[in-house]
Amino acid sequence: MHSESFRAMGTTVTVTLEDTTPSFEVRNLFGHVEQICSRFLDHSELNRVNRSPQTIMDVSPLLADVLAVANTARRLTGGLVDPAVGQLVAAWGYDRTFSEVTDLDEPPVLPPTETEWKVEGLRLYRPPGVHLDLGGIAKGWTADLAVELELATIVNAGGDLRSRHPDTIVDIEDPNGDIAASVHVGDGALATSSVVKRAWMVANRHAHHIIDPRTGAPGATPILSASVVADQAALAEAGAKAVLLLGEEGLSWADEQDWIRGVVVIWQDGSVYATTGTRVA
Repeated sequence: MHSESFRAMGTTVTVTLEDTTPSFEVRNLFGHVEQICSRFLDHSELNRVNRSPQTIMDVSPLLADVLAVANTARRLTGGLVDPAVGQLVAAWGYDRTFSEVTDLDEPPVLPPTETEWKVEGLRLYRPPGVHLDLGGIAKGWTADLAVELELATIVNAGGDLRSRHPDTIVDIEDPNGDIAASVHVGDGALATSSVVKRAWMVANRHAHHIIDPRTGAPGATPILSASVVADQAALAEAGAKAVLLLGEEGLSWADEQDWIRGVVVIWQDGSVYATTGTRVA
């Protein structure tokens, strides 16, 4: 096997392939999904949906599939992970690719809005003004699809990893770049959510891209990063965000979820904790 890396969806994607498997198919897949689901490409289907005043719209099969997974993530996390926070993410300053994000002098003031939405088949229903953000879910979904289609053995899309190799072990780094834990993933997935890397200042206070739908603001949490092992990368991504937003209750919540295999969290003081039975080296 051999590994190759490329840029897509605002991150580095690293794929592990059989020696006879070409990489152009998985590259094309990521490029195609980005054209549909990116909120940073003006012409993407997602941005066309977000700009539209219509409350009932037909969407492409690919966007409908990603929205269906996002809806599953919202249900499994009790609404903690919801793409309907797109307008809030942008209002807090993450309204462009992260390398161009700048600090804000004042926090945003937004009126409360109805965020309930649903997708049935190829039809999307949403209240007026709801903007969807599919960033992490779309990355995880694409990694899942690439492995399920056997385009690659392992796909790591900026920390959203999906594997079909039984011996896959993932090193989890702390904010200093040191290895905090090594987790056996095997035939499965792991995703890490962090408040450290995509962060900036708003009114001289730390802000980040993980919005808590309960408050409409970046999540206030004692956790710096949460890594979740699950069967699919898209669900691992959702689980990691939920654990991070739940803070001190995150590990106990994760222990009760049968779709989560294990969790490793790094606390603000550098302490490392894991759920019961998580295989950590």
